[in-house]
Order: sequence, then structure tokens, then C-alpha cells
Amino acid sequence: MRISSRNQLKGTVVSITRGPINALVKVDIGSGNHVSATLTAEAVDDLVISEGSEVVALFKATAVLIGVEE
Repeated sequence: MRISSRNQLKGTVVSITRGPINALVKVDIGSGNHVSATLTAEAVDDLVISEGSEVVALFKATAVLIGVEE
């Protein structure tokens, strides 16, 4: 698969929390870091994702927000 997104993080699925429509997929990207993505439950099934699956998290954003604690 070739894809235009240059922001790619390889990782391992550590948990999937399914709801009736969506699923929250948590991915371990190494060094104690995790990213999470909300997918449709149908997409999780179509991709055959489960805990332990090797995946790539892809990021394509038009805006990045920065915040600081007060």
C-alpha cells in the first residue's frame, strides 16, 4: 500500500473498547507512548484488528493545536 500521509507510527494494538457504533483502538508506539483512534466497529472488523495486531497509525491534519498549562 502506498499512501500520501508522511506522519506514520508503527505500533501494536493494546486494547479495543467497543461501543455499539464505534471502537476506541489504543496503540503502543514504543517507549511507553500510546496513541488512540476512534474507528467504526465495522472498520475494526473489516481490518481484522485485535489486541496484539501490528498496525500503522497514519496522521493527516490540516491544523495542529498547541496548549500550555497555566
